[in-house]
Amino acid sequence: MGSEDRYCKTYSISWEKIHQDCKSLAERLHGMGRWERIVGIARGGLVPTAIVARELGIRLVDTVCISSYTLRTQGRPNILKGITTEDGGRNWLIVDDLVDTGKTAQVVRALLPNACFATVYAKPEGRPFVDTFITEVSQDTWILFPWDAEYAYSKPLVEDA
Repeated sequence: MGSEDRYCKTYSISWEKIHQDCKSLAERLHGMGRWERIVGIARGGLVPTAIVARELGIRLVDTVCISSYTLRTQGRPNILKGITTEDGGRNWLIVDDLVDTGKTAQVVRALLPNACFATVYAKPEGRPFVDTFITEVSQDTWILFPWDAEYAYSKPLVEDA
């Protein structure tokens, strides 16, 4: 199945909406434990990680850098920058913007098996690989994040005479 077949719908997220959803995620995580460190999955998870870290007062921020998407196609995850810890990430948070198929989540889980994995958005295939999320989105929906889009003039259907 090609990427054009896989994604039938688009869900556009505004800066205000992502900020609101990240704060909701932080509120949920606040009741789940006392977090020593937060690890954002670059690049999509960087903005949510910054917001969650601020809300929860977490000052130790790190990243795992994985490449898996090219435009609207997901390929095999490739670790560009990993992370290690002796206790598997106990009392650590992993944050990403989205869990789609769970391929990236599985790679990160292998690096930090004891960490809590949280995403802002989750699709059905990826849901089992995270501990918590805020909004579920159908598998056939492409999420258009504000850092991947820009505002442009939209020509009206009927031009003024």
